[in-house]
Amino acid sequence: MKGSVAMSDFDPAQFVSVGPKEFAQLVKSTPDAKIAEIMESDARGKVLDQVFERMPALFRADRAGSTNAVIHWTITGRPDGGSDTYEVVIEDGACTVNNTAERDPRLSLSMGPVDFLKIVSGSGNPVMMFMTGKLKAKGDLGLAANIANLFDIPKA
Repeated sequence: MKGSVAMSDFDPAQFVSVGPKEFAQLVKSTPDAKIAEIMESDARGKVLDQVFERMPALFRADRAGSTNAVIHWTITGRPDGGSDTYEVVIEDGACTVNNTAERDPRLSLSMGPVDFLKIVSGSGNPVMMFMTGKLKAKGDLGLAANIANLFDIPKA
């Protein structure tokens, strides 16, 4: 995908059919209301699954050092009023992802779907989101502050 997407041509499937750099550009160029609409539709699960499936490939073992952590990401705002939780496990220089929370987390992060997509696309400021209550962190706040350094987050 080259260039920006005209809203009249907008297709929610683009969020799952583009590479990380194009995804970051798509999130940055799409109005928050449109992202919220997508994340309240049937495309939500596909978008979240795609983002989390990419995490292991974007993981930087060279930056993780001896970091071992279980991180639960809870994305609120499901159309049924619930939330989706994904488990990211960093251990022995590798990153794996589960779409269910199976282990006790060292860090739990909770946020709405628009803020989540902004964070993982590099177009949102997690520190400001934390300070304004849009991002909630429980557990190892040092890990929370450093988590972005463990991944090659594409910038739009």
